[in-house]
Amino acid sequence: MRINQINIMNRYPFFLLLLLTTIVTAQETGENRLGSWHMYFGTNKISEKVSLHTEGQLRYYEQAKNFNQLLLRTGLNYHINSDAIATIGYGYIATDRTFEELPNETNAIEHRIFEQFILKNNVGKIAFEHRYRLEQRFIKYFEQNETQHRARYRLQITVPLSGIFFLNFYDEIFLNLQNEVFGQNRLYGALGIQVTNSLSVQAGYLKNNFSTANFDRLQIGVFFNTDLRRLFNKEQKSL
Repeated sequence: MRINQINIMNRYPFFLLLLLTTIVTAQETGENRLGSWHMYFGTNKISEKVSLHTEGQLRYYEQAKNFNQLLLRTGLNYHINSDAIATIGYGYIATDRTFEELPNETNAIEHRIFEQFILKNNVGKIAFEHRYRLEQRFIKYFEQNETQHRARYRLQITVPLSGIFFLNFYDEIFLNLQNEVFGQNRLYGALGIQVTNSLSVQAGYLKNNFSTANFDRLQIGVFFNTDLRRLFNKEQKSL
């Protein structure tokens, strides 16, 4: 058996080198690990036409460990009607770009401005949502500063099940507006529970494809919507 192994190594050195390189690369990027995203989303109504978007995400290379990214995002929503929403907002993102946990690591810090438009429609009981987003990204990593621009499109489908349960699916593509056009693609599926009229929870799976890497992520998302109109009306009256 050992002689056969040596013969294989001698005859196919290139393929063995390629295999070893693939294994090492997967270990270095964390592609072979199942990571997790922990997310909160809120829509907070302050008037008939205006609401505040609030969002926080913690992303990990592994299950709730080995930090990857912190994302904090907020925005001002204008509800044109029940099926159309325009948003302008800001995001703060801190990213650990390396899977390996190293001492004194430096995170990339990004300040992001975004413009967004959402269109909704229903086909029977199935709800469709089209989200269009432009992003201006200002990134600092060590002493390097760069500005990037990209466009995103997400098609989301929500299918009601019996009672309080529903299914949620989406596919989102990211397109760079400089250099290589394709940025990434996210394919997602989840089971959701409508706990109350204002609170829902989703648990799902995300396949995140980049041009050079692919990641698998479990997701838990909490969606909590509030109506702050009474609070804002009281403040306006007190003025």
